[in-house]
Formats: sequence, C-alpha cells, structure tokens
Amino acid sequence: MLKSMRGKDYMVADPFSFSPDLEVLDAIEQLLAHGLSGAPVVDGLGGLIGFLSEKDCLKVALNASYYAQPGGPVSQFMTREVKTLAAESSLADAVELFLAHPYRCYPVVQDGRLVGQLSRREALKALQQLW
Repeated sequence: MLKSMRGKDYMVADPFSFSPDLEVLDAIEQLLAHGLSGAPVVDGLGGLIGFLSEKDCLKVALNASYYAQPGGPVSQFMTREVKTLAAESSLADAVELFLAHPYRCYPVVQDGRLVGQLSRREALKALQQLW
C-alpha cells in the first residue's frame, strides 16, 4: 500500500520559492514571516537551481547584525547541490530519504522543473492516514 502512495499526492503544489537575484536579507525576512525553514530557488522558467535554508541564512544574518555587512543575492548563499524527489516517487521512498538525511523538506521536480515541495510534516500526515 505504502509503495503505491505517491509523494506528489501529499506535497504542497505551489511552493514558496525565491528568485536567485532576490536580496538575501529580504529572503530571510520572508522565511521568518512565513514560518519556513527554507525554500527552493528557481530560475525564470521554473527550473530548480538551489535551495535557501535557515542554515544558509545564519552566517548572513550574523554578518549583517554583528559586522554590519550587507547581504547580497540569494544565489550567493543558496545550496546548489539540492536533493530532490521525483514527482513519481513513492511516499515510502520519500520517508526513507527523510530518515537518511537531515533535511526537513524536499523540492519535488518533474523534468527539472519545480512542481512542489514535500515536508516531513506532510509525509507524517500521510502516514497517519494509514493507521
């Protein structure tokens, strides 16, 4: 049963994302305002090019607050090597990724384009439906 459940059926289909040229300090404010731990970074065609996490933002925030250094574009601070889920991945595969890695969410891609995002919370809600 679990292998037949698809991660895309439980993902957020219109995920919050950033453009690479957005000022990183503005991106940090948006993450905090929306209560997010991170967000995908996409190019003008919707292609996934990175991910900006809270961890990526900590150094920027420290430098801005302690050393009064300016930020810069999101592309300068984002993680470029992003683990993703294929849109057709099973929920079981997604849960295995969550168990094997420290990431709180995964961008869901189809043909290199961002189509959604699956978080630990959505995966847990989906599993709850089975018991």
